[in-house]
Amino acid sequence: MVGTIFDVMNVFLGTVGMVTLALGAIGVINIMLVSVSERTREIGLRKALGATNRSILFHFFLEGLLLTLGSGLLGLIFAGGLMALAGGIQGPGGFDPPKLVPMSALLAIGSLTVAGVIAGLYPARKAAILQPVEALRQE
Repeated sequence: MVGTIFDVMNVFLGTVGMVTLALGAIGVINIMLVSVSERTREIGLRKALGATNRSILFHFFLEGLLLTLGSGLLGLIFAGGLMALAGGIQGPGGFDPPKLVPMSALLAIGSLTVAGVIAGLYPARKAAILQPVEALRQE
């Protein structure tokens, strides 16, 4: 009975985690689309000076990677600090203080980064296919 309860909790928390990742990916798409729209003239200038679609794509890909990896590391540091604070509080008998499991932390940061990179590919592709003349013409 206790094992079943823990299995259901694991499925529930896994589902919450996946929904959170999906919402984070939507946020990354929005941020990157705004970045592309604000930097349309810069992209057009780079393309006019000879930048290839691949270099533009790589630039925005790297930006999305650093954005998600950096935010994941900041979240991990924040969570570690909260766990350190909560570790000093004595709970009821039978409950261990929260611990940061390195494998779970790596899995969370890895999946966040993969979701962010995949989410950043659409805006990066949109930036890469801009025509230089049209991009420079936009206000």
